[in-house]
Amino acid sequence: MTSSALNAASAVTADLARLIEALRAELGPQAVFAGAEVPVRNHNDYSGLPVSPPGGLVRPADTAGVALTLRRCAELGVSVVPQGGLTGLCGGARAGAQQLALSLERLVGIEEIDPASATMTVLAGTPLETVQQAAAEAGFFCPLDLGARGSCAIGGNLATNAGGNRVIRYGMARDMVLGLEVVLPDGAVITSLNKMIKNNAGFDLKHLFIGSEGTLGVITRVVLRLFPKPASTQLALCAVPDYAGVLALLDSARRRMGPLLSAFEVMWPAYWQFATTRVAGVRNPLQGDDRPHGAYVLVEALGTDEQQDAARFEAWLADLMEAGAVSNAAMAQSLADVKAFWAVRDATAELHTQLPQHLAFDVGLPVARMDDYVSRCRQALQARIPNACTLFYGHVGDGNLHIIVHQAGVAEQPKSLVDGIVYGLVREYGGTVSAEHGIGTLKRPWLGHARSPAEIALMQTLKQALDPRGVLNPGKVI
Repeated sequence: MTSSALNAASAVTADLARLIEALRAELGPQAVFAGAEVPVRNHNDYSGLPVSPPGGLVRPADTAGVALTLRRCAELGVSVVPQGGLTGLCGGARAGAQQLALSLERLVGIEEIDPASATMTVLAGTPLETVQQAAAEAGFFCPLDLGARGSCAIGGNLATNAGGNRVIRYGMARDMVLGLEVVLPDGAVITSLNKMIKNNAGFDLKHLFIGSEGTLGVITRVVLRLFPKPASTQLALCAVPDYAGVLALLDSARRRMGPLLSAFEVMWPAYWQFATTRVAGVRNPLQGDDRPHGAYVLVEALGTDEQQDAARFEAWLADLMEAGAVSNAAMAQSLADVKAFWAVRDATAELHTQLPQHLAFDVGLPVARMDDYVSRCRQALQARIPNACTLFYGHVGDGNLHIIVHQAGVAEQPKSLVDGIVYGLVREYGGTVSAEHGIGTLKRPWLGHARSPAEIALMQTLKQALDPRGVLNPGKVI
């Protein structure tokens, strides 16, 4: 390292030390930690990247504390990395040794549930599961749902524009937000806790920050739309002969179920076989049927009348069976069945026990071309990577495909090679390199596969306008 580089590094370290000292005096010792004092949980997210302990950690108790922190960081030019539940998969919440991690874990709580407007105002550090439970207790439904519900924070869900299982009916996280409070990189607070669905008074600024992964501002409070609590859940596991059958089933479900259709999850045969035979606690809902099928589909409908909804769903399924459109099917008859059916789809949470250090991908593709992509991607991976295990599944109703790749018997997975194959084909098919997980640092080199140079230039313009010193979550997304 040159002497000038050493001097620059020393200056940053000195600025960080001064920042930590100042914040400790202003926010209290219980809110600020330095070096080895930083808890291990704040050293990394779920991206699988190497552990990266931040130089310091601040845990403000309110929006004013977040604003003060960002204002001091801007004054000293110290980079700050927002952290929520740390369940992100793309490295967006990892801070470096000369950066300050800003955790929202103390900004928790439901501030208000307004039955008249069907909204909830909640602090950004509140776990998603807490939001779901509070909505249910008030007689409402928060449809945003993902596997990390017990750990992920609602602010992080919005910062990454999380998707989950019910996008086909309720949309992405951004579709559930009416208002936000955000702290800008210079410490300014923008409070727009709007409760109205119709509000066309100028630019809808909340969409600048939803999905920006903490690069443009830090979300501190949220107004969420709530929905009527479903009175019935109908769930079926269907086996179909091929992908044409998947598309026909999707079309039929949309036409016959209409707005009740809430999930349409597809599992390709290799994934189904792996989940039902190698993952502990997962059973085959199609009991006694070990025949190979072209695809397996989990269809969920949420309704308002248990008796009518069940009869309608069962009649729809019977018609499909009689017509030969579905090779076999099982309909959930109890809550235990519902959990067992979803366990097959949710077996991904246990894949690390069978496929350690596996590579996971979250891409978006035109629905009609998805199976063709799967076929070509599998062939390319298996041709280039000996002993490759390739598993495909996803929320096909909304164009989201997940891919698992694992090479057995190697010390390190061939990430660069796999990335090139997976994302190269995504670009060829006109898809996106990220359907619901964000970009962070892991997907940053591939952003140009899904966004045009003009789009990326506009992103850079927005970043420069709001954060000219590059203080907030630098190096992420763009």
